[in-house]
Amino acid sequence: MIRKTTLSFFKVFILFSIILFTKSRTYAQTAIVGQQLPFDRICAGLIVNGTPFNEYYATFSYLNFPAGTTFEVELSDDLGSFTTPTATTKISFVDDPSAQQQTIKFAIPTDLKGSNTYSLRVKSNTATPVYSQRFKNFQDQTSFPAFYRIYTDKFFINNKEANATICSGGNLSLSVYNPTPADVPSSPANYPNLTYKWYKDDVLIAGQSGTTLVANAPGVYYAQINYGGCDDDNFSSNRVTVVSSSGGSAVTVDSSLGNPFCSNGSGTVLTATSGNSYVWKKDGVVIAQTSRSITTNESGIYSVEVDFGGCKATGSIDLKSNSFTASIDVPDTYELKEGETLNVSVTTDAVTPKFEWFLNNNAISGASSASYLVAVRGLYKVKISQESGCIASKEFTFRVTSENDAKTSVIPNIVKLGGTYPYWNIPDVYKTASTKLIILSSNGEVMYDDVGSNYDPESSFLIKDFKNVNPVYYYVIQSDTGEKKGSITVIK
Repeated sequence: MIRKTTLSFFKVFILFSIILFTKSRTYAQTAIVGQQLPFDRICAGLIVNGTPFNEYYATFSYLNFPAGTTFEVELSDDLGSFTTPTATTKISFVDDPSAQQQTIKFAIPTDLKGSNTYSLRVKSNTATPVYSQRFKNFQDQTSFPAFYRIYTDKFFINNKEANATICSGGNLSLSVYNPTPADVPSSPANYPNLTYKWYKDDVLIAGQSGTTLVANAPGVYYAQINYGGCDDDNFSSNRVTVVSSSGGSAVTVDSSLGNPFCSNGSGTVLTATSGNSYVWKKDGVVIAQTSRSITTNESGIYSVEVDFGGCKATGSIDLKSNSFTASIDVPDTYELKEGETLNVSVTTDAVTPKFEWFLNNNAISGASSASYLVAVRGLYKVKISQESGCIASKEFTFRVTSENDAKTSVIPNIVKLGGTYPYWNIPDVYKTASTKLIILSSNGEVMYDDVGSNYDPESSFLIKDFKNVNPVYYYVIQSDTGEKKGSITVIK
């Protein structure tokens, strides 16, 4: 009886085990199988038809997933691990029993940390995710390069200069050129995820991957953006020839506009041989500029002492301007006597010069020669222009006063509009550092309000055209001698 019971229990146990095994076999058939990738590496970012290329495909087969399942392709981290995938791209499931296959189109992040050891897989978004094996690339490898080439233009090192100098036993920093950091696409140095490979005499320098290399030996240096398995010679910098010097004659100074130079308004840029620090002089006097390049509009002998780190060298340039020189034969201020005239002349070596004369900032009609006969007081200016060859101009100003200006204390109360001198002026006796002048219209509008000895009639109160007949203005003069008030009548 006991043996029979035991045998029956054993039969039931075997039957239950068969059922469980059958069910587990049924669930085990759920699977994802990746097909071979149609590429051997991911090299995104190159411009194709005007836009950066970043379009890739992964095809896979699946078995026994319920309708409504979604899948996503996962890109590993830069070390090939899927613990924290770099990126995922989802696709909706389409129930097609005859195909049982899907293709996911995906793009890699533009800020991807490039590496040669990325992998791809697909997973299901089910309660318990199912993962495919790692996809194999076109070369039958499960690990391959992936880079987003964010910078694909030519770039430079050493301030775009082809040559540099170091001292014997010294060193020099060669850096990726980045003159405008605010303009991000202007230099690869503005992309912190990028690394570099530095070369000396076409041999890779081990352990150097930053934007700056310290060169301590002569040779030909250049940098290349490190895109790993996606490297391209087009992503290399200019080549810089570094020579060794003990100082003396290694420094040159170049003028951006040549020598002699023709000023373009902003001046010419003088640039010295690349070094660590700079001391500039003009005609033997130190000037307050310490950068490698300086800007000037002036002729002279410019020298620069360059420190190469352990030794120094000096270079110079005798900078000349092919503009012109000019002079005028009148002092800054001239007192015109009663009935006197003054002939003012300009001397210049300008080519086919043009002369323009001004009185109180108004062009004098017909005055276009190198001299002008002054007969009335006022502020004069002459402009000399060279309009062929090196285009340039110079100006001279001078003031002509009357011998009566300093003597009289009579304040004029009539101004004739349209005359040679359509200004109301106060005698010099009132022009002190503390004098305050206020001019009001008949409606009480302030026309002029100023204080100090810089009072100039042409910059103070110009009598303008008017519609009313003989308008009246009022003035208040406050000076050390007291206050004076009165009116000014303007007549045609």
